Amino acid sequence: MNIHEKYIKRCIELAQNGLGNTYPNPMVGSVIVHRGKIIGEGWHQKAGEAHAEVNAINSVLDEELLKRSTIYVSLEPCSHFGKTPPCSDLIIAKGIKKVVIGTMDPFAKVAGRGIKKLLDAGCEVNVGVLEEKCLALNQRFFTYYKKQRPYIILKWAQTRDGFIAPELKDGNRPVWITNKYSGQLVHKWRGEEASILVGTNTVLKDNPSLNVRKWTGDDPVRIIIDKDLKTPEDFSVLNGKIKTIIICEKKPKSSRYENLIFEKIQFSDNISKEICAVLYKYEVQSVIIEGGSRTLQQFIDARLWDEARIFTGKAEFQAGIKAPNISGKLISETEISGDNLKIYKNDQGDNI
Repeated sequence: MNIHEKYIKRCIELAQNGLGNTYPNPMVGSVIVHRGKIIGEGWHQKAGEAHAEVNAINSVLDEELLKRSTIYVSLEPCSHFGKTPPCSDLIIAKGIKKVVIGTMDPFAKVAGRGIKKLLDAGCEVNVGVLEEKCLALNQRFFTYYKKQRPYIILKWAQTRDGFIAPELKDGNRPVWITNKYSGQLVHKWRGEEASILVGTNTVLKDNPSLNVRKWTGDDPVRIIIDKDLKTPEDFSVLNGKIKTIIICEKKPKSSRYENLIFEKIQFSDNISKEICAVLYKYEVQSVIIEGGSRTLQQFIDARLWDEARIFTGKAEFQAGIKAPNISGKLISETEISGDNLKIYKNDQGDNI
């Protein structure tokens, strides 16, 4: 690992502190180095607040050193006025002449403009250091802008004999296949993603809240596939406490709550693609699809998924609803107090 890679690696580590808090902005880390020593570092902590480069520059005790320093940043510095001023302007104003960037920004308002502004100001710019790792860091952000759809995470729990639900169950209480530690991890994931999606049967069987309860973090937008609007009005997903988008075939005349949104689609063979278009419309950059089996399989068959997180618990049902059929590249396997968690990446692309 060369010296530039060492400091971009540190930028990536810093950026990861913002996971779940920067949406809709990307996660970014920045390091300032003077004569082989880090004199400042920072990351983008929350959307609407200071960017990584600003925090890194502000952390430097002796501002005079900036003119003889190199700034490292995992993503191209912005060049436009949004909720904060352009970071490229700040770098130029502070007299920093050497800039090392992990990867370019695909966002149309940046997309090379930040780099051009730095070059025009006489800065020495090095782009593409640990680029693959920087792309992976913001895979949600890049998928949204490049593929015009959210980053799609499939998640389910299955028994050792391959079922995700029993043949019969008692009332609306969910049947737990995994232990409390796996359940806590799922809530952590919910706080890290922009939305969560389930189908009608899951809602009717479990009456889920689809919020973050066992971890800290913002509740994801709830996405409910309910073609014929079968969900009873007193169910949790219609309580108006969280922004909820109902995917349906026919909209009702009115909605009880401002943040309860009904979106009409055709429910054709391309239902997964239609749902992705709705989520893109509402600028939803990521979604966890939690089921049920039919909903999950629709996205799998359409090759519209990026990551699958599959728990296998100790229980056996002997009969019931079979788990989805999926193939992909296994990237990790973890034991969680007796539960097995496998994470797959889609190695076949998608059809968008």
